[in-house]
Amino acid sequence: MENVKNFVKLFVEYLQIEKNYSQYTIVNYVDSIEEFETFLRVQGINGFEKAVYQDTRIFLTEAYEKGLSRRTISKKISALRSFYKFLMREKLVEENPFQLVHLPKQEKRIPKFLYQKELEELFEVSDISQPTGMRDQALLELLYATGMRVSECCSITVNDVDLFMDTVLVHGKGKKQRYIPFGSYAREALKVYMNSGRQCLLMKAKEPHDLLFVNQRGGPLTARGIRHILSGLVQKASGTLHIHPHMLRHTFATHLLNEGADLRSVQELLGHSNLSSTQIYTHVSKEMLRNTYMSHHPRAFKKN
Repeated sequence: MENVKNFVKLFVEYLQIEKNYSQYTIVNYVDSIEEFETFLRVQGINGFEKAVYQDTRIFLTEAYEKGLSRRTISKKISALRSFYKFLMREKLVEENPFQLVHLPKQEKRIPKFLYQKELEELFEVSDISQPTGMRDQALLELLYATGMRVSECCSITVNDVDLFMDTVLVHGKGKKQRYIPFGSYAREALKVYMNSGRQCLLMKAKEPHDLLFVNQRGGPLTARGIRHILSGLVQKASGTLHIHPHMLRHTFATHLLNEGADLRSVQELLGHSNLSSTQIYTHVSKEMLRNTYMSHHPRAFKKN
């Protein structure tokens, strides 16, 4: 058991120091490793070094039987493959049982996004006479205005926001930083929240901090907290929408591209390392497809 903990500790240090991975990514990697370690113990296998290829097949079969998506399973395989590759480099194991495991083919899913009318409903429900309502409005406006990840939003500090230049410094994956501009709606919502709402909420804080978004107790707002806030706003709006925080990122990218923004610029704003990650957003709304067709096809409608 001691060896297991040491292996994981060494790997975490490697991810932090050599790979510069974000804390969010590291937590996901460790979760996958601990899940595999639990599986091995149930199978009567004590130690990562004793696992063989057949064990990985059983582990993944169980993952499929649990109903996990191909994307989730791919992430687990990648994490465990990297873990064993590191252990081999350090000569802590003799083979990588995940080396021959193939990643499942990904389902081609079009990202879900919100239409303008749905967004307007959300923007109207926050009670901006209350500190939490000021925060919720600023949070919603900033997520849509910048397309940043929820994990990135949680790490934004007050000093990262420039209300004169209308920009925010985002700390992305792999400790990469980027500046993202925002518009007047986000600026006004942020100004109200930072000057009033945040100050009220901070009065309940146990310890001082400079993170931009805070919870009802004045502490740092977490990703789970953001999901809870968004869920509450949806219930106040129509209650029929099924929205997760990442949909605002999808919506940001989709709306920019639908309005003519070039792919490279959207890539930079989203903080994608590869253009292929951004290309998934090149789908267009049904309305835009119909409008394009009706405007340009010679036989779209009968002429009088």
